[in-house]
Amino acid sequence: MAHADDVIHGATLTFVRGAMKRALLSREREFELATSWRETGDQTALHELINAYTRLVIATATRFRHYGLPFGDLIQEGNLGLMHAAARFEPEREVRFSTYAAWWIRSQMQDYILRNWSIVRTGTTAAHKSLFFNLRRLRARIDNGAGPAQLTAEQRGRIAAELGVTVKDVADMEGRLAASDQSLNAGVGEDQDVEVQDFLVDDRPGPETTTIEAHDRRLRLKWLSEALGALSPRERTIIAERRLREEGVTLEELGRELGVSKERVRQLEARAMGKLKAALERLAGDERDVFAVS
Repeated sequence: MAHADDVIHGATLTFVRGAMKRALLSREREFELATSWRETGDQTALHELINAYTRLVIATATRFRHYGLPFGDLIQEGNLGLMHAAARFEPEREVRFSTYAAWWIRSQMQDYILRNWSIVRTGTTAAHKSLFFNLRRLRARIDNGAGPAQLTAEQRGRIAAELGVTVKDVADMEGRLAASDQSLNAGVGEDQDVEVQDFLVDDRPGPETTTIEAHDRRLRLKWLSEALGALSPRERTIIAERRLREEGVTLEELGRELGVSKERVRQLEARAMGKLKAALERLAGDERDVFAVS
């Protein structure tokens, strides 16, 4: 922790010093504590396991300090990762808890950095995450820090191949990391009376479009409600459970609920859909209009 006192203060410094003094656990003690916590919910065992490896949090936070985020915040995120590791660790897999926890700690901190490094999101996919934390290092290795302002096509290809991402992902992240955040209130032009935000395009639907879409939704719901009224109670139940839920129930589950076989449910569903289609065509002219995307 060289020079840590220069940038860490107060409670965070006390936490760091205390964490670095704690002894690491043996493999046998790790297994004993993790098993006790997993099988009996032993809070004392959990605290000993967590406290023994807060030094992993400190070490990982030190690696990410150059991103300019508060050291104390990095430690808090790392502690969350440590808790996630303890909650998910399976001692019977014979993997050291320290090895397992290190991945969770690093992942939690990386997600925090991606969320807060810039007011412009740098991406959340696995490819973006890998590029964010490795692009500068790989670029420095490729051109020894003396290359052009932008990567060449060949260099982008080499980086993409090494990280298992697309060349487009490399180009996109290169542009994001090269750009800097700019205030929307920054002046434009010589008189500075016009701000950057004045040139932003509002691509949201206008009032007329919004009103039309709302009217169409109400009309489609009215048609659907009337069409469902033409079905028997059992048919309405089948359509509601199978077609109108985000995750429809299976034929077998519905058969048990209705006291019939799943084949009978399938037959009833097919008949109900036929009746529903006919009713919607009578009301709307084309049943597809009822389910049109706004």
